[in-house]
Amino acid sequence: MNEPTSADAALLERGRQVLARQPFSVLVGARLTRFEPGFAELTLPLRDDLLQQHGFAHGGVVSYCADNALTYAAGGSTQGSVMTSEFKINFVRPAVGDELIARASVVHAGRSQIVVRCDISVAKAGLEKLCAVAQGTVAVVSS
Repeated sequence: MNEPTSADAALLERGRQVLARQPFSVLVGARLTRFEPGFAELTLPLRDDLLQQHGFAHGGVVSYCADNALTYAAGGSTQGSVMTSEFKINFVRPAVGDELIARASVVHAGRSQIVVRCDISVAKAGLEKLCAVAQGTVAVVSS
């Protein structure tokens, strides 16, 4: 992995400012940990109030991570504003652990839409396990 540049640091800081203006993101405790053109990593510490009745992360919380990571990855690859158009998620195992980690990367960037893939893992005791995979289309709504 390459060392982050000052442009990467500026992009990450701008991304964190946007995240801080999203009340739901603040509520759940999401953090943008990496943000580069075409790539984003979002983490979310798992608390009891984010779990469902069987003790693993609620599907809506996992989906939130996928949606935001997809949109950040797309947003970092264009000068325009972006908005999720659609996404699909496959849950591959229950998310039991300490933290969700969503890593998204652009598959294809066009002028009006961007296709992005996201792997969502759950970390426990320093080990990560894949818990969901998502793919989405993000619309460029202004340039």
